[in-house]
Amino acid sequence: MTGDEEVRAAGAIVERPGDAGPEILLIHRDRYDDWSFPKGKLDPGESFEDAARREVWEETGVHAELEQELPSVRYEDHKGRPKLVRYWRARAAGYDPPSEVVDPGEVDAQLWCSPAEAHELLSYEHDRALLDRFTETTT
Repeated sequence: MTGDEEVRAAGAIVERPGDAGPEILLIHRDRYDDWSFPKGKLDPGESFEDAARREVWEETGVHAELEQELPSVRYEDHKGRPKLVRYWRARAAGYDPPSEVVDPGEVDAQLWCSPAEAHELLSYEHDRALLDRFTETTT
């Protein structure tokens, strides 16, 4: 990849029913000390949809059933490269942690919380804007 080549990634806003309404899955990455949605770069030859499902599972152990695609997010990553992340609305379809730690330094915590709590915790404005679009289509 050259320095100005776009990084391609995929992820999901995963939801499940909770006692007080829908809950959203967030991850915390110790390396960046941030709260975000599960996402990651595509493997060579991998589709965006397959990458979104794989990344959710690798980072959380949750199997995600992708539903409709959400707006894509574009930003500059921490290395200064342009990055495109395609997101999907997803439902948690089960929990099955990976038998091996895929990337032990990637995610150090995960949290199910209300959309309002997620909005407060998210570290990036582009994630908060995406959550706003997500909640608009929920009601």
